[in-house]
Amino acid sequence: MAKLIVSDLDVKDKKVLIRVDFNVPIKGGVIGDDNRIVAALPTIQYVIDHGGKAILLSHLGRIKTDEDKKELTLEPVATRLSEALNKPVTFVPVNEGKQLEDAINGMEDGSVLLMQNTRFQDIDNDFGKRESKNDPKLGEYWASLGDLFINDAFGTAHRAHASNVGIATAMKAKGQKVAAGFLMEKEIKFLGNAVDNPKHPFVAILGGAKVSDKIGVIDHLLSKADKVIVGGGMTYTFYAAKGIKIGNSLVEKDKIDLAKSIIEKAGDKLVLPVDNIVAEKFDNDVPSKDVEGDIPDGYMALDIGEKSIANFEDVLKDAKTVVWNGPMGVFEMSNYAKGTLEIGKFLGTLTDATTIVGGGDSTAAVKQLGVGDKLTHISTGGGASLEYLEGKTLPGIAAISDK
Repeated sequence: MAKLIVSDLDVKDKKVLIRVDFNVPIKGGVIGDDNRIVAALPTIQYVIDHGGKAILLSHLGRIKTDEDKKELTLEPVATRLSEALNKPVTFVPVNEGKQLEDAINGMEDGSVLLMQNTRFQDIDNDFGKRESKNDPKLGEYWASLGDLFINDAFGTAHRAHASNVGIATAMKAKGQKVAAGFLMEKEIKFLGNAVDNPKHPFVAILGGAKVSDKIGVIDHLLSKADKVIVGGGMTYTFYAAKGIKIGNSLVEKDKIDLAKSIIEKAGDKLVLPVDNIVAEKFDNDVPSKDVEGDIPDGYMALDIGEKSIANFEDVLKDAKTVVWNGPMGVFEMSNYAKGTLEIGKFLGTLTDATTIVGGGDSTAAVKQLGVGDKLTHISTGGGASLEYLEGKTLPGIAAISDK
């Protein structure tokens, strides 16, 4: 069922609550990557261009102590957002109470307000983690501040929090519609189509450290994809399941039997590396070498090798749909980033395919290479995109009204 989107609503003269995902890296008040702010602009711009008052809510990081609040205030985000919109953004340093209510009531049509980090509600109260535990009273309170609710925060769609599901539930109880923003619509469209209605050949590339993090995704995609390429640290649990020596490489011993069952189920759909870049230490500055097959005793695999890169590219060259989530090696170390970067570079050459990238390291790789604009979609959701690819119903999406 298609979801209601912001352009289906009449926002003129309305106070429009918009749940955005401004969970950006901030250090010392400086934003390291503003991609999520930029991604939210079309929805915010639509609301203010059509005479609505945009009232923004977002979380930032995890708040455990009062010290965390100093570093995790959304004030620097308001400054950056103001620059991006080329208009003032009112920042309110609280997310509850008279100061916030007065600021909202004083808004003019076409104006923008950002309230303080929703996760400030996770401490300094008598109710536990009100935001993260979806306290219904908090959802009702935030819903009372607006006339309409737009959820544009795909990055938190896999969590039922007060600022997404809580507000949506309270709005629906008042007879109001809940709509998706343009970013949420785009995520649902591309990730949903990739899983439910892909053009074939459909190739999934899954990397990262642990089989346990991706087991549900691998299992689900094996029934959908023509090939599933596996790289990164979880490769070596599959190696162990196949009886290939892994040296000191990362392995989840309690998942070896599970890996065996996946190998049996997958047949030739599962594509593993055939060679690896290995070293004696988890260190960027020690000598490394490319070895095929068994990994020698005393060595650990830290990236895929040249033959594996060529094999993976051969599998990908005719693909019509590609979903990539997770690095091929220890991407943060320059000597073990080549596998990840080469895959990213190759995806940028697939002009006749729908190419979707998700996950922090995969996204960083395509940005580093400057090929982001050559890909169809870069997902803003880490855990959310994984759970969506796993075929799970995401509470943040389920709470949006159907058309």
